[in-house]
Amino acid sequence: MRKVAVVVTARPSYSRIKTALEAIRSHQDLRLQLVVSASALLDRYGSAVEVINRDGFEIASKVYSVLEGEDPALMAKTTGVGMIELATAFTNLQPDIVVTIADRFETMATAITAAYMNIPLAHIQGGEITGNIDEKVRHSVTKLADYHLVSSKKAAERVLRLGEAEDSVFVTGCPSIDLACEVKHEKELTFDPFVKYGGVGKSMSLSNGYLVVLQHPVTTDHAHSQWQITETLHAVRDLGIPCLWFWPNVDAGTDGTSRGIRSFREQFSPTNIHFFMNMEPTDFLRLLHSSKGIVGNSSVAIRECAYLGVPAVNIGNRQEGRDRGRNVIDVSYDREAIKAAIQQHIKNDRYESENIYGSGLAGKAIADVLASVKLRSHKMLPF
Repeated sequence: MRKVAVVVTARPSYSRIKTALEAIRSHQDLRLQLVVSASALLDRYGSAVEVINRDGFEIASKVYSVLEGEDPALMAKTTGVGMIELATAFTNLQPDIVVTIADRFETMATAITAAYMNIPLAHIQGGEITGNIDEKVRHSVTKLADYHLVSSKKAAERVLRLGEAEDSVFVTGCPSIDLACEVKHEKELTFDPFVKYGGVGKSMSLSNGYLVVLQHPVTTDHAHSQWQITETLHAVRDLGIPCLWFWPNVDAGTDGTSRGIRSFREQFSPTNIHFFMNMEPTDFLRLLHSSKGIVGNSSVAIRECAYLGVPAVNIGNRQEGRDRGRNVIDVSYDREAIKAAIQQHIKNDRYESENIYGSGLAGKAIADVLASVKLRSHKMLPF
């Protein structure tokens, strides 16, 4: 039985891989070794590990590696700590293949460690383009990886242009779309977010519609993160629409983003904004599906929301270049521009579903590839 070590490093990574984890766990030829690391273990960023436990996954190893703070140097140091600790985890687990997800600095740690330890590496969500440091990380991981489980044909074409062998690239779709497929036909919100998840702020009636906000710091512009988040806070407060706001990822600039949120909350006491740390992946998608739209710079607005037809106001350049659907309006960090885009979306209402990142069958496709592919730990490409 082939041992598959999947490294989950953050709450978005878990939603991006959950259905593949389920498919690997149930596959007769595979044995799942789930490694949970970095911010996925931290309460401050929503403690994704608690959601993983509630979903019934057995965790083979926990790898603590995050050094928190405003300085980008700490991202580099976290990558180094991650490599040290993952090397120990992989030595203990002896996996046949390692799976890494997306484009975060913790993903780089996983990729480098597996490559140096001669363990075959599969990369999920390679070949995509965005507007920050994740771009460099993603393409670097592609070059370190032996197998590429990509979300779209365009992503596959980019991986091939990077010089990867055609027989190493598989268009599986994105597992997060599998989750979106589960909630697509639910017409109404099926849970009370205030009762189930608590959070900070007043409970509000959501019966006349609400917004979801998820805005992360941009690592290449981390010094302006407090100002950037404050513009969005003013725009959402001024509109007066009930808003469910989610905490950012751990990245350079997170301190500024968090400071901006806390300062605004103390100064203005907004009555139409409620703040949450995290939600179970499917609940978060249910919340999005029933909303008037999402505001911020998260890839969920580009990926899952295109499939669900949820209006999205994308702020800044964090998602610049990523393949997107008709549901997205791009704006700058300007409160008036943000307000205008939200109002335009509300007039437009819902959008038609677009299968840019898959059709809901990615998890099984990924497990089948991992079970059948001929394993190799280093590429020998003709030049």
